[in-house]
Amino acid sequence: MELDATELTPVINRLKRAQGQLTAVTRMLEEGKDCKDIVTQLAAVSKALDRAGFLIIATGLEQCLTQKDNTMDKKELEQLFLSLA
Repeated sequence: MELDATELTPVINRLKRAQGQLTAVTRMLEEGKDCKDIVTQLAAVSKALDRAGFLIIATGLEQCLTQKDNTMDKKELEQLFLSLA
């Protein structure tokens, strides 16, 4: 199933933000910053990636329902969703 790129703008923005956060984590490690601050930032990156994944799946589900896309069945969609759990 191919997703409509115009509907994924919020996902792209979220991923770009996560990319910036990950860069910050790398920099913090290189600079020897406090462990608690690094882990907090890393947790934010992880959460942003999870949310992006869920948004992609939600968009795909909506597309399947509205466009009657038969390229993915219920089991495949379920596996995608569970892969983020």
